[in-house]
Amino acid sequence: QVQLVESGGGLVQAGGSLRLSCAASGSIFSINPMGWHRQAPGKQRELVAGISSGSSTNYADSVKSRFTISRDKAKNTVYLQMNSLKPEDTAVYYCWSVVRFKDYWGQGTQVTVSS
Repeated sequence: QVQLVESGGGLVQAGGSLRLSCAASGSIFSINPMGWHRQAPGKQRELVAGISSGSSTNYADSVKSRFTISRDKAKNTVYLQMNSLKPEDTAVYYCWSVVRFKDYWGQGTQVTVSS
């Protein structure tokens, strides 16, 4: 089993910053890709950023140059640094990984950006 626990969400004004953390435990290793998705009210869940075992990264166009994903393999933790936040970034953010072809998700953390 794999457990993903997010932290770091909250309320911030537009232009501000937040850093999300996701601690992974269980049968998950540094070879597994990890990432962040988000879901806003009334919208589908979307990929925000992903990072591979080799630390290659990919981002949604809407967050490029503002968000940075990173991972600490020794701690089995992935981070999402979010800068220049916009009201449209408001959503529940979910940590994600895939292990042996099965998707795992965290419980989600709310990010609210006020204008």
